[in-house]
Amino acid sequence: MSTATAPASGGTTADRPAARATDTILVLDFGSQYSQLIARRIRELNVYCELVPGTITADKVVAKRARGLILSGGPASVYDADALHPERGIYDLGLPILGICYGMQLLAHDLGGRVSPAGRREYGLASVVVDSEDGIFTGLPAEMPVWMSHGDVIEELPPGYQVVAHTVNSPVAAMAGPNGRVGIQFHPEVAHTPQGSAMLRNFLYHTCGCQGDWAPEGFVQQAVAEIRERVGSERVICALSGGVDSAVAATLVHRAVGDQLTCVFVDNGLLRRGEADRVIDVLTRSMRMRIVRVEAEERFLRALEGVVDPEEKRRVVGREFIAAFEEETALLGGAAFLAQGTLYPDVIESTASDTFAARKIKTHHNVGGLPTGMRFQLVEPLRYLFKDEVRKVGRSLGLPDDLVGRQPFPGPGLAIRVIGEVTRERLETVRSADWVVIDEIKRSGLYPRVWQSFAILTPISSVGVMGDYRTYANVVAVRIVTSEDGMTADWARVPYDVLSDISRRIVNEVPGVNRVVYDISSKPPSTIEWE
Repeated sequence: MSTATAPASGGTTADRPAARATDTILVLDFGSQYSQLIARRIRELNVYCELVPGTITADKVVAKRARGLILSGGPASVYDADALHPERGIYDLGLPILGICYGMQLLAHDLGGRVSPAGRREYGLASVVVDSEDGIFTGLPAEMPVWMSHGDVIEELPPGYQVVAHTVNSPVAAMAGPNGRVGIQFHPEVAHTPQGSAMLRNFLYHTCGCQGDWAPEGFVQQAVAEIRERVGSERVICALSGGVDSAVAATLVHRAVGDQLTCVFVDNGLLRRGEADRVIDVLTRSMRMRIVRVEAEERFLRALEGVVDPEEKRRVVGREFIAAFEEETALLGGAAFLAQGTLYPDVIESTASDTFAARKIKTHHNVGGLPTGMRFQLVEPLRYLFKDEVRKVGRSLGLPDDLVGRQPFPGPGLAIRVIGEVTRERLETVRSADWVVIDEIKRSGLYPRVWQSFAILTPISSVGVMGDYRTYANVVAVRIVTSEDGMTADWARVPYDVLSDISRRIVNEVPGVNRVVYDISSKPPSTIEWE
């Protein structure tokens, strides 16, 4: 069933205090799909930031020693009976507050102003005119493009506040008040607001007085300390896939608890060609920890037999992963914790409990696909990071570039790249086509410049002619995208000669395929994966 590889390193990492940054900014989440993007932008400006529920208590804010607060956007209207509001004591702390969209309306409504439905909604690009160049607009142009997404307007300002910017459709596009509190109707965290980062920098450095002393190295030490405190003397089993996410998570846990960790690599038959052997080899050499390999191809194929619904596929894969881990853990003598490389895009798309009002896009096998009644407690040190941030952490941990720079690979593996029923034959077809895509993208030098590149076996057959004979064979789709964090993506403008080589090789080298198509859809409206 399983084989153990790699000797474990001796002992636990020596105790050392977490390198906590001097400054902390809290983002109070009110259900926006961009809440974590705000936190990310703050961290990019070298200030430590945490995403917390919008209903956090004032006492907890004090305990976190926050230097400033940001109220996120959200889908509700502040005057709705069931709208989320911060605890009143939050406003009594005297901290600087930046309210974004719904967050601005909260400031207005909660502090004595009036918010009403807009006569004309405002979505997309707008031009904001600055009426006061102080505060977050310091050093910025008098007129700038910004990204709007709102259906309510502020009709009456709270006492002590003044208008500091407007647009054609929003007389109060930004307002400022006492104690360094400012509200903006637009979204500075998105790329469509070009000066957004500069506005956030002004809030952090000028209004809140932050020093900018946070870096991935600080995250490493803090995460290690938190894992050590939570796990104590218990044993941990880590779900190791071979991708950068699980490798970084495993390395952090190993630094925290040493030999209390056992990594389990489940070879489920849904991986790319030769991947299992490569993963074991790279991680054994680079991470020096105990890795157990579980041969589970037959188990997963039996469980997936007859399953065609994408959501059910993800649930099946999640269920079988956990069952395999639990069985292996019993053989190893038990473990209380399961470590995973879950990232924030997984959480957002699966609508986990962390995201207040986000809609589910699809179930990720390591979030919404986990079975109820699972016996493990989860350890997910990367849960609030994006892929590019994880790569920075991985480099600071000293992981090799060929591991850190690997393109993302979905947890359910090739099961969601075979559209329709998953069989051994269909898996081999998509596996062979995928090998060609990756090989040609690497040969062309594009591999580090695109986010993901892969093949999908469609449920479509088409007529073709090969060697003067009629064929009726599979259609393979090729998907190559560019992205910054996986939350949005665009199809890659790959040179025609590269696409030509990919198509020619797939048709000639992969039995049962006579047609190749290229996916030119962006995310949104599509997702990166087809299932």
